Amino acid sequence: MSADEFYSELPSFSDFSTVGELAGYRPVPDNWYVLAADIVRSGDAVAAGRYKEVNMVGAAVIAAVVNRLGRDRVPFVFGGDGATLVVSEQDVQAGREALAGVVDLARQVMELELRAAAIPVAHLRELGGDVKVRKYELSEGNHLAMILGDGLAIADRILKDPDASRPFTITLKDTVLPPLDGLSCRWEPLPAKHGHIVSLIVKPSGRKTLPEVMDDVAAELGFNPLTDDNRTRLAEKSRLRFRFPPRNLRLEVAMSFAGKAVRGWMTSIFECLAFMLSTTTGWRIGPLAPAKYFRELSLNTDHRKVGDSLQLVLDLTSAQLAAVENCLNTAFEAGDVVYGMHVSGSALMTCFVEDIGNSRHIHFVDGADGGLSLAAAEFKKRQAALSPAAT
Repeated sequence: MSADEFYSELPSFSDFSTVGELAGYRPVPDNWYVLAADIVRSGDAVAAGRYKEVNMVGAAVIAAVVNRLGRDRVPFVFGGDGATLVVSEQDVQAGREALAGVVDLARQVMELELRAAAIPVAHLRELGGDVKVRKYELSEGNHLAMILGDGLAIADRILKDPDASRPFTITLKDTVLPPLDGLSCRWEPLPAKHGHIVSLIVKPSGRKTLPEVMDDVAAELGFNPLTDDNRTRLAEKSRLRFRFPPRNLRLEVAMSFAGKAVRGWMTSIFECLAFMLSTTTGWRIGPLAPAKYFRELSLNTDHRKVGDSLQLVLDLTSAQLAAVENCLNTAFEAGDVVYGMHVSGSALMTCFVEDIGNSRHIHFVDGADGGLSLAAAEFKKRQAALSPAAT
């Protein structure tokens, strides 16, 4: 396996129940870099009702870098108010340039401050962390990276520390518009069928492994989020609602067609009309075959992933929510787990469609009203209480 092609040549797995098998993770080469980005004071934006805009910028980080470098080369994790990618030494300069463009665009268009850094994996290892990756196949040609080793958590701490991040901060001048082709946010929020959309972050911290922790959770839930694929899916056709014009179409036009608003509105409205005609009639229009698209859409979401911790977006009843919270709190008090949770009434979905005709599309799912961003804040508070040195 060549260093530059580490991720593209990495074998994939398709059974999510094995995600906790540590032997399957491979360390990325020492000369790779972590590209980390998140929105400064994202909590203020959430409080102001701007979480969809926050999500859009987080997804734009991934779209810009992946469009520049190619999805097969770049492991990435969406975090709600930002994202993390891992790139080769050969690709890091292009990744910096793409990310610098998103920083500039977020500030000018969304009035949000996005901080970004390119941190050597070797430096994270010197600090005691690691970056180990597995490649999970959602469907043919669509993958998500599962990443362990605490390297991403250390990169996040560096990113938020002005002194520690100074050597790595991305502050390129004379930036160009980032390539955001395929980034869209046209679906209405996905409603909770069982009452509560729960954004949950879980990480073992003691004697138990991740599968053992989730077995305990499953005993309370009545299903295991690691093994029950059908029960965990959120982007089912029965939940999907398409409004015309999409209420967030302005965000898509503002980000993807910056400086070309008229062209952006014309293109987007035409695509929305064609989409409605195709999905209403079942006709294939251009590359869009509705039945195939909806089948793929239900599979190609990131509602389950590992980015140093297990991150889930679940639809739970009130009884399930109370039972899971009690289970995790008991485990936390025993020193066996750190967790963070946020509850809302719906989920948000932001899409990255590279090539719909060739089934290349991924959809980022997060709880509304703060989702993974607020769950992460709660997680870090518990982590600090359990192990102050980890913060």
